[in-house]
Amino acid sequence: MRTEILGVGFDDLTIEEAADRASALLEEEGFHYVVTPNPELVDRARREETFREALNGADLVLPDGIGVVYAARLLGRSLKGRCPGIDFAGKLMERMARKGQRLYLLGAKPGVAEAAAARLEVRYPGLTICGVHDGYFHEDGPVVEDIRKAGADVVFVCLGFPKQEYWMVKNGPATGARLLAGLGGSLDVFAGVVERAPESWQRLGLEWLYRLTREPKRIGRMARLPLFLAAALGERGKEKKRT
Repeated sequence: MRTEILGVGFDDLTIEEAADRASALLEEEGFHYVVTPNPELVDRARREETFREALNGADLVLPDGIGVVYAARLLGRSLKGRCPGIDFAGKLMERMARKGQRLYLLGAKPGVAEAAAARLEVRYPGLTICGVHDGYFHEDGPVVEDIRKAGADVVFVCLGFPKQEYWMVKNGPATGARLLAGLGGSLDVFAGVVERAPESWQRLGLEWLYRLTREPKRIGRMARLPLFLAAALGERGKEKKRT
């Protein structure tokens, strides 16, 4: 049973539970994919039906932003907490390393995925990075074929939204990988190109504020959070009227 927030159904899981579920999907036949919506993605899904379908069609839908958790509280619905995509990825890689599974990194600027791969193989001994490709490509076919030839079990798709979600839906089955995960700018963090907020900020749910202090140009995107919460309040009011 998923927790519905403004049209998007989220899995009510801790990060450990999410990683366990993803690890279990790797043992199942067929193609699976993971999305990690924050308020910005949910807002787009409200306006774009095909994007909403791409999110809701995922095998795991994890609440990346604290705003999603706040919206759940406003609506009186259950979410165990924030499940940032980058933290989910770390827990999944721990499990993959123990099993010797293979990971492909897709996205970011040229050279970033290679740098991320070098650091991740040191951090997670036993994990095999079987291939990388930057996000600056014009044709899907060669990338899909490279992933297939690499024999990847998992692909981290870091192309930014909505491109990465649509890319996974369209190309995922052809890659031969069991699991694809859309992780936005995670490769920049893994590569050390972008510094993540200190843990104290993360625990307080203020990672967004830390990023804003580092990248003031994000103010336009951050300003959408109050509008997102206002939409949740409006939805709560509608539900009260219906009941």
